[in-house]
Amino acid sequence: MEKMFSRGGNMDSLKLRTNINGLNGSIDIPGDKSISHRSIMLGAIAQGKTIVDNFLLGDDCLRTISCFEKLGVNIRLDKDHVEIEGAGFDGLRESFEVLDTGNSGTTTRLMVGLLSGVPIHTCMIGDESIAKRPMKRVTEPLRQMGAKIDGREDGNFTPLAIRGGSLQGIDYVSPVASAQVKSSILLAGLHAQGTTSVTEPHKSRDHTERMLRAFGCELEEDGLTVKLKGGQKLSGTNILVPGDISSAAFFLVAGAIVPNSRIILKNVGMNPTRTGIIDVLLQMGARLEIENERIKNNEPIADLIIHTSELTGIEIGGDIIPRLIDEIPVIALLASQAQGKTVIKDAAELKVKETNRIDTVVGELSQLGVVIEPTDDGMIIYGEKKQLTGGKVDSHGDHRIGMMLAIAACIADSEVTLTDSESISVSYPNFFEHLDLLIEEK
Repeated sequence: MEKMFSRGGNMDSLKLRTNINGLNGSIDIPGDKSISHRSIMLGAIAQGKTIVDNFLLGDDCLRTISCFEKLGVNIRLDKDHVEIEGAGFDGLRESFEVLDTGNSGTTTRLMVGLLSGVPIHTCMIGDESIAKRPMKRVTEPLRQMGAKIDGREDGNFTPLAIRGGSLQGIDYVSPVASAQVKSSILLAGLHAQGTTSVTEPHKSRDHTERMLRAFGCELEEDGLTVKLKGGQKLSGTNILVPGDISSAAFFLVAGAIVPNSRIILKNVGMNPTRTGIIDVLLQMGARLEIENERIKNNEPIADLIIHTSELTGIEIGGDIIPRLIDEIPVIALLASQAQGKTVIKDAAELKVKETNRIDTVVGELSQLGVVIEPTDDGMIIYGEKKQLTGGKVDSHGDHRIGMMLAIAACIADSEVTLTDSESISVSYPNFFEHLDLLIEEK
């Protein structure tokens, strides 16, 4: 059986399998990236042992492990099984090395908050992409709590230096709905005097709140506000990481747009702050079934079955955007195979992701024949259920752009070559293996 992809003459490029006539089979989606990050962070500052299963072995999450090991935390990794000997806040030690967060915005922003109240000096850097991503959205409220943080352009960009010390709880009203902002402040609040609260314009993903409770922390939630009292101690626990719905999104779209397809995705996280992709698929008319719903570690999980579907264009904006912001690249591909126009708006946050995802999505899908145009806060896709054309495309170092383009190649009529496919390992190391499996099982 021909494989999904092969190396081109350039070792950074892949020739993708095209003109697929069906994706069929069952796959287990790898662990949720957001939950994997948080399991290490909370396990490290808890008292006692924490055991994590189905941990995501992507580059981003491995960076989080590396950072805490440098801070003196004993972490054992055996495939996707992790054991963490919790050090507590008081057990973190000043690192002799700079903490390198690589491409991980979650590691960078959450650790700035976590370390702001620890009496050690820490230096953090990331890769070229992280160096362009705005950090003042976390450093500014943390400074209001008393944090001492230095960095390029007054702490707006990495490298960052944190001189940890005493913090005071604040009531922060965030201008953006961002789980990274909210989580960074709440983690700082654990080590602050008094109560810390964060209010958002829309509800962002709430994995931090759910996991804090699993570690024994008490929080209060009132509408768009979450608050906690400082000085609480966390206790080690066992965490089973559900499959990442953001990773599942690529196969949900593939199943809906590739002819003659039926894909079963097992153990997918169904946190309601993350299921915007499910709502969009159903609104567009996708044949999607949700089965075996259950709860693990305060997180809802289910199995999903997606079939080839007749889709209709819709408008996507408002409160749903924080619930699907990471899925917009593949939603744009989905919209290209719907009848009629799809408008994505209120998504200016796309400009400050791993790439400017408005520009990269529009530019790369245009290369494959999609009629799509950018707007200030999103894009407009003129859908028509037809094969895409072949061509050379580029992930621009963005894992979600790379995976979206690999799915797009499935419905292309001629060769598609993808540059910088290695970026996909950030969140889905066995992505191409799973894609091959679905082709081979038809």
